[in-house]
Amino acid sequence: MNATAKILKAEDGVRLTVLGDHQCIKLSGKDTNNQFTLIEQWNDPGIGVPKHVHANEGEVFHVLEGTVEFQIEDTVQTLKAGELTYVPRGVAHRFTIVGDTKAKVHLSIFPAGIERMFEEMNQLPSGPPDVAVVTVICAKYGVTILP
Repeated sequence: MNATAKILKAEDGVRLTVLGDHQCIKLSGKDTNNQFTLIEQWNDPGIGVPKHVHANEGEVFHVLEGTVEFQIEDTVQTLKAGELTYVPRGVAHRFTIVGDTKAKVHLSIFPAGIERMFEEMNQLPSGPPDVAVVTVICAKYGVTILP
């Protein structure tokens, strides 16, 4: 089945909060014939995602506003609005919003499917996460949290 063209307004999409990371799934695998997922993230300084690796997906992070520190393997780089990074599958990475303003990032993930993990994690109770539960959910989707 082929994907169907789609126009989205700024407010369109499925809004989630995944371990403190505010996301809006703009395009899912259902929209793109499983070719990719597009997620918009908007977060305060200090919010981040721990070092992890994907067995199945590559990612492109495009910083639209604010400043984001990325660690890719052992290299740490700070990106500002207009800059992006590509992280192939199998490459360890993490990110943290830095500076004193919110950051807005478009995250393209290919192939699609990982959005199901985010939707599942969105159902977890608020507050400090149960690391064992998060680890099991991540493993189900081929994501390994690293020390």
